[in-house]
Amino acid sequence: MSKYTIFTDGGSRGNPGLAAIGVVIEGADIGKKEYAEYIGITTNNEAEYKAVIFALKKLKQLVGNNGSEKSHVVFYMDSELAIKQLNNEYKVKDEGIQQLFLEVHNLRLDFGKVEFNHVVRGRNANADKLVNQALDRESNKLDL
Repeated sequence: MSKYTIFTDGGSRGNPGLAAIGVVIEGADIGKKEYAEYIGITTNNEAEYKAVIFALKKLKQLVGNNGSEKSHVVFYMDSELAIKQLNNEYKVKDEGIQQLFLEVHNLRLDFGKVEFNHVVRGRNANADKLVNQALDRESNKLDL
């Protein structure tokens, strides 16, 4: 079983506000891939989920259907709320998050094993940096 480590972060400037995601995917067969993407106006919590969704879709593109079915995916995120929801420790009450939670659940079925772990913000610095880079790029566009 191939193992992939994924660091994700989502953030918004304002809540809701301009939002972006940052994703770092690492695996022996794919190396290290980094993604930063502006996602529009949304909340911090929705951005966190959208980062996970992006990461699962991107990993499936990178490894294909057969590769995803034989993979162990380990997520690291600094959003304790999202982690506890994704690990079924907290109920998901917000309707917008419920839809995103369901999308993550369905995407998880394409992979052999998916786990979610909480890390302190400092251990998630690279994904956080990618979020801020995407937000800075978008802010600069709006200033023109």
